Amino acid sequence: MTEVSLALIALATFGFFVRAIIGPSLSDRIIAVDGALGCIVAGIVVGAVLTESAIALDAVLVVTLVGFVGTTVAARFVERRGG
Repeated sequence: MTEVSLALIALATFGFFVRAIIGPSLSDRIIAVDGALGCIVAGIVVGAVLTESAIALDAVLVVTLVGFVGTTVAARFVERRGG
């Protein structure tokens, strides 16, 4: 079941990256990158369950915090830019 989960997460991540490339607006790209980061976090968690590794949860914490700060900064940029 974990292999199926990883495959579906990879498919979703690919879809988010496609959306980030084609846009059409900066807000769409920011949301797509944020969604891709969420999929990456989910993939790390599923991988940690698969390998029974607790150290991967530290990576989840770091990726989540970096993603939150990055999304917040990008949202502030878009808000000040006016669109």
